[in-house]
Amino acid sequence: MLGENHSLLHEFPEHEEIIHKLTQSDMAFANDAKDYNSLDKEIRVLELRGSPIDDAEMAKLKHTRAVLKDSLYQRINGK
Repeated sequence: MLGENHSLLHEFPEHEEIIHKLTQSDMAFANDAKDYNSLDKEIRVLELRGSPIDDAEMAKLKHTRAVLKDSLYQRINGK
């Protein structure tokens, strides 16, 4: 669905407490979470504008978001 919110807290509401703790105590996590949420917002804006970039560039942005999300999820779960 275009323009769908994939922010970290929206994706993992059951882990809200640990996300907040990690954001405050782990600078690398906080920076990656900030980058993830910024990238998600950028993708949503582009989608709502009718994707004014080519498909390959949009796929690259979404891939980067997925890689960040996987990394953050691993850290949320202590793996």
